[in-house]
Amino acid sequence: MKVLVIIPARGGSKGVPDKNIKNLGNKPLILHSIDCAKKSRKTTDIVVTTDSEEILSVVSNLNIKVVKRPESLAQDTSNVVTAVQHAYHELKEDYDIIILLQPTAPFRTAKDLDAIVQIFEDNESVENIVSVVPMDDIHPARMYNMSFDKELIPFIPKTETLRRQDLVPVYYRNGCFYAIRTNAFFRENAFIISNKRAYVMDPNWLVNIDTIRDFKLATVLYDDWKNEIADY
Repeated sequence: MKVLVIIPARGGSKGVPDKNIKNLGNKPLILHSIDCAKKSRKTTDIVVTTDSEEILSVVSNLNIKVVKRPESLAQDTSNVVTAVQHAYHELKEDYDIIILLQPTAPFRTAKDLDAIVQIFEDNESVENIVSVVPMDDIHPARMYNMSFDKELIPFIPKTETLRRQDLVPVYYRNGCFYAIRTNAFFRENAFIISNKRAYVMDPNWLVNIDTIRDFKLATVLYDDWKNEIADY
């Protein structure tokens, strides 16, 4: 299988200025995604799509493909799907699988990536894999809608008072991996389609960096995560 890993890295970020090149541990955030893809045994090509000259300067000497994204595809309202479609067509090559690695979810390994590709190899009916983590106390049973006068309305009334141990598990997208067969991606124009499977990851490392608080949390967790996965 030909596997294309695409890393989208827009220059503009309001929540965390320059977050894609802000250091996490000892290197810019985007390099964590690039390193994951480079260590994979099943990745064919790696491409970064970006509108930023600063990001280009960080990744230009890493022996990966780089696509300069048009400004029109790098707005706050831009959809990552259109940026990926643009990058794919710029490469002028065909791939079987596209895997999206968002720099904002850095706690993943090449072992995870290869396991996901293996699922596609083992089962031709699988079109889409999305990484998730199990959630227990942060659960729809603990959530409410609220009326105009602040009355709390249980989201799932029958489970409002259940103990955590009695709740049916739910799963949350952690942002680490969106993998899809290329034909399904262009058919649906999406990274999440109806025919999808889960790749379940460890909730202890759930971090998706959109705010300064998220970046601080990632910084606190980084050394422990790195030590735990050092053998990967």
